[in-house]
Order: sequence, then C-alpha cells, then structure tokens
Amino acid sequence: MEHVVTLINGDGVGPEVMAAARRCIEATGVRIRWEVVEAGAEVIPKYGTPLPDQVLESIRRNGVALKGPITTPVGTGFRSVNVALRKELDLYACLRPCKLYPGVRSRYSDVDIVVVRENTEDLYAGIEYESGKPETEEFINFVRERKKAAIRPGSGISLKPISPQASERIVRFAFNYARQNGRRKVTAVHKANIMKFSDGVFLEAARRVAAEFPDIAFEDRIVDNMCMQLVQKPELYDVIVAPNLYGDIISDLCAGLVGGLGVAPGANIGDHAAVFEPTHGSAPKYAGKNKVNPTAAVLSGVMMLRYLGEREAARRLEEAVARVIREGRKVTYDLKPEPDDPTAVGTMEMAEAIIDAMETS
Repeated sequence: MEHVVTLINGDGVGPEVMAAARRCIEATGVRIRWEVVEAGAEVIPKYGTPLPDQVLESIRRNGVALKGPITTPVGTGFRSVNVALRKELDLYACLRPCKLYPGVRSRYSDVDIVVVRENTEDLYAGIEYESGKPETEEFINFVRERKKAAIRPGSGISLKPISPQASERIVRFAFNYARQNGRRKVTAVHKANIMKFSDGVFLEAARRVAAEFPDIAFEDRIVDNMCMQLVQKPELYDVIVAPNLYGDIISDLCAGLVGGLGVAPGANIGDHAAVFEPTHGSAPKYAGKNKVNPTAAVLSGVMMLRYLGEREAARRLEEAVARVIREGRKVTYDLKPEPDDPTAVGTMEMAEAIIDAMETS
C-alpha cells in the first residue's frame, strides 16, 4: 500500500533534518509518495504569506504531513505557522512522547512519558485585551461592576476559556492513546483548587471520561506539584493530559528529563488530519552546516509510521535510532560526552548510521 504524505521541509535547519528523516523512513521499505509544499518565513516574498493555501489544501487532501521546524517572522504581522495549522485543521491534540534512550546524557535512567496537550483553548486561545486600549478599560470596568473585583488600570488581560467539550475530547484522546499503546495510567494536570471555574471544568471532564476506561488507571495532580513530582520521580508517570499552557510547560520539562528538544518528537493531531514534527526550533544559525541532531525528526517519522498503521516499520526504525544512540559512535556533537568531540558526525551521517543499524538488525 502506498501512503501519500504532505512534506513541509520548513526553514533554517528544517530541510536538513527533514532530508535525514525522509531517508530513514524510506529505508524501512514503506511505500510513501511525498507531496512537497512550501511554508515559512522564506516563502513570504513568493506567496505573500508564510502559510500558502496550498499547504492546508494538501494536508486536508492527504490527512497526514511531516513538517520541519519553521521560523515565525518577527514584527511582520504574520502569526505563527504552527498555531495557524492547528487552528485551521482543528489539530486539537499535541502529542509529545518523552523517552530516555540509553546513551543520551541525562540525570535520570528510567523515563518514558507521553504528554497530551489540549491545543485550542486556555490562555493560548488568543482572546486578549491590550494595555491602555479603550476596550480594555471597558472590560476592567465591567469586571469591577459585575464581580466587585478590582483590576489595576493599565493592565493587559488574557482570557482563559476551558469548555467541557474540548476537555472531554482531549482526555478521551489521552485514554484512547493509552489503551492502544499498552499504557497503564493517565494523569490529568490542573489548578482546579484555585481556578475552580476553568480548570475545574477540565478536571470534572477528566473524571467523567476516566469512568469510561476502567482498564486504565487514573489520577489527577495540581500543576505545581506535578512539576516537582516529575523532577523527583518521573518513573511514576505514564500518560499526562493537560490544558494548553500547562501542557506546553510540562512537555518541555519532560523533554529536559530525556536530553532536550534534540531528541523530542511531536505531533499535532485532529479527527481528520495529523502533522508530525520535531519540537525543536529552526535554529537558523546552524542552517546548511550538516551539524544538528536529526533524532527528533526521525522519531517524528516513527510516530507518523505508527499513525499510518505501519507499526512494524516504526518499531524497526525506533530500535535502530536507539541502537545508534546507545553505541555513541556515529552521533552528532550534542550526543557526545563533550560537544567538541572530533569523532562527532553530521546530520546525514547519523541518518546513514541509523539506516545501517536497521539493515543489520
């Protein structure tokens, strides 16, 4: 069976890590036809936007995309391509596996956590009132009159909407993921002890959905305690589901536990489309130097293969990545004991080592 996949190379180091990931994915033997489209800051002169319509059309048509990191233009009025993709395609679930592979430098030895982050609501919904604007002062007066609560004049304000519908949807996604992938427990993260009418909605929804999955253990944690627990004993946690802001913070925290963003894959998934991408940025200062670690991009490809139902190919590719990292010979500088190690290899050389490991396994 041939899969048609939208490929967005991105900018900065994006084209390099995507070339590495593409080589590794193709080496599994899975038949993929890549539909290449352009997006990012570098295509603005050509299309007048960092997100041309044909990108969205391609993803809607194919249902799956592999995407490189993209630079968000600063001071141009263009919004983040990543945020725009999530909103336009209703990619409501951000999936971030954080797994420690032996050979990666870390203070820990047993971390295998999946963070599921709600993408569409919370403080990232973009409902804001700018400091000093008439409508902001009007809102401040409204709160003062209706809630008898004082907001300091000149404040900037962001609203935090959390709905039962979106909360149930993301928690159900987390439980289904746990069930489908042999996971044992889901932990819901919140601050419902303080934000009873927003985080409280999320927690109540989590408890309702958890009752539908008696085969999966469920617990909840207050977000500040969760951060401490993850640093102290990450081995106790399995699947974590959280509203947008907490999920963003916790997913980076968990990436730090397993060696950083260079080994952290990710995906944004909805009911009709999925976009797989490394979680690191575009790092333009390294562009064209064949230096950056391709692991996050390759592991994003592993996630994509699983999504496509090619689970055996995904298993072989992940095991090859783990073997190369464990052996520590043909890895990029950041995976060496010292970053100036002269035996470090480049992006494509590490990808070729992964392919060799897969072929000799």
